[in-house]
Amino acid sequence: MKSVSTLRDDVESWGKLKQHIHDLTELARLDDETLRGDLEKEIADLEIDLEKRAFAAMLSGAYDRDDAILAIHAGAGGTDSQDWAGMIERMYLRWAEDNGFKTDILDFTPGEEAGIKSVTIAVSGAYAFGYLRSEKGVHRLVRLSPFDAAHRRHTSFALVEVLPQVSMEDADIDIAPGDIKMDVFRSSGAGGQNVQKNATAVRLTHIPTGIVVTCQNERSQSQNREFAMSILRARLLELRTAEKDEERAILRGEYTKAEWGSQIRSYVLHPYQMVKDHRTEHETGNTQAVLDGDLRGFMESFLKSPFNKG
Repeated sequence: MKSVSTLRDDVESWGKLKQHIHDLTELARLDDETLRGDLEKEIADLEIDLEKRAFAAMLSGAYDRDDAILAIHAGAGGTDSQDWAGMIERMYLRWAEDNGFKTDILDFTPGEEAGIKSVTIAVSGAYAFGYLRSEKGVHRLVRLSPFDAAHRRHTSFALVEVLPQVSMEDADIDIAPGDIKMDVFRSSGAGGQNVQKNATAVRLTHIPTGIVVTCQNERSQSQNREFAMSILRARLLELRTAEKDEERAILRGEYTKAEWGSQIRSYVLHPYQMVKDHRTEHETGNTQAVLDGDLRGFMESFLKSPFNKG
């Protein structure tokens, strides 16, 4: 039924576009100068719509249509890396807002002096995972540290994880009740009024793999457990997919283990301004726009590249 609903929405969307083009064509044939301004605006909007559709057409992976779970972890580097993780969180929240995605912070650990140690965000909307999967990996920042009294240049790292937010049926992941240990604790850290100070936060440990997930955003323990289970399913799905990819790569003789230091993108704020993706070679000198959430160029370059394996 989910698949049928998705296909129905697609057909209706393309049908509306076809009718829109037909209506504009009929108006243009009237050759009425008083309509020129309105027609030019409609055509400009149509071009933007077609550009978005062309971009979405590249999102053909198994889970590209699904919502996403975005996790950000500060790397080695103390306060600078925690501040950098906070900057990345802001970047993705701005990107989501600008592109019509809904975000919910599920788990949050603040930094000791600034920024964050880690944050887990649910990103909801059509193709959320398809767009965000290009962001998975280590992100490196080079800048003059605001936390260094000598104002020296520092390099900071943060790890970005992106998982599809799939249902139990879609993920085809079997989790036995006896394989899960659940702990309940009080919510802490940032979260505003939605985070309660009673024991509603949930920590799930998957005993066979040692995977631990937490959720402390919702008001009720049951809601937090549901979100935590969704994250656990996503992590188990990622683990299973990674194992299959490694097996295939080893058979092809091209397997290379991913290391923490193998960053996918560098953000340089000093001695020059540049953001560069090391996989696709896409780069821009407008670092502020990127940090404000303008990631379209990087996402599109990734989707067009050999690194996009769906």
